[in-house]
Amino acid sequence: MKKIKLFLASSNELKPERERFEIEIYRKCKAWWDRGIFLHLDIWEDLSARMSLEGSQSEYNKFVQAADIFVLLAYTKVGMYTAEEFEKAFGQFQSTRKPFIFTYFKICPKLLIIAWRNSTKTIRFHHFYSPFMDANDLWNQFNKELERLETKEFKEFLQPEGQSNRTIIQNAEKIYNIDRIDNADFS
Repeated sequence: MKKIKLFLASSNELKPERERFEIEIYRKCKAWWDRGIFLHLDIWEDLSARMSLEGSQSEYNKFVQAADIFVLLAYTKVGMYTAEEFEKAFGQFQSTRKPFIFTYFKICPKLLIIAWRNSTKTIRFHHFYSPFMDANDLWNQFNKELERLETKEFKEFLQPEGQSNRTIIQNAEKIYNIDRIDNADFS
């Protein structure tokens, strides 16, 4: 059985969308059970809020860094914890080419992309997000991404023999619609 770990990050304002996402992931997990794929979803409501020396958020970040797939949802804001989770996921992606990262913004009259960019100042790339209207639209879009990943056995970024890190980054830029990933460590 192949376990695929997902982390869903968002502020509390998208609780109904997170709940629907969780239900759909469970349904997908049942559908893929015979294929030998188990989808394990972590959301902050399911994680312990116990006090820790580093703080609860540092414990959540461990789940982010262990994820195979990271999904960020935003509506009118990207809170500091959600932004931190994204930064951890992106840092992990830069060093290991995982997790696969997807960002979805709920469409509203005041879509605050500026707030998103301001809260992720340390990230030096442009990422084209996917807009969604409601929980159904979100699931339809993400389900297509899951199907694409499953077709490639969740191994899109594994480095074939003889392929350089630069080629992998160029492929990642195409897949994630990234204009450019800046990193001095490419060889």
